Amino acid sequence: MPDLSSAVWRKSIHSNNGGNCVEVADDIPGVVGIRDSKDPSGPALTFAPRAWTRFLTSVKQQPPQG
Repeated sequence: MPDLSSAVWRKSIHSNNGGNCVEVADDIPGVVGIRDSKDPSGPALTFAPRAWTRFLTSVKQQPPQG
């Protein structure tokens, strides 16, 4: 597991104030970290930057729900 202790975490601009958010850290070379904003000291998932980019591209191509 990469060391994420110096990561800068950010929330999506689309998140609401309800607390149901994920935070992303993409300032660590070679890794993108994802964590639950309600539990910042809890576990984090890590992805290779290329895999994270593919995930985001896929999500953006999905039709809106609702």
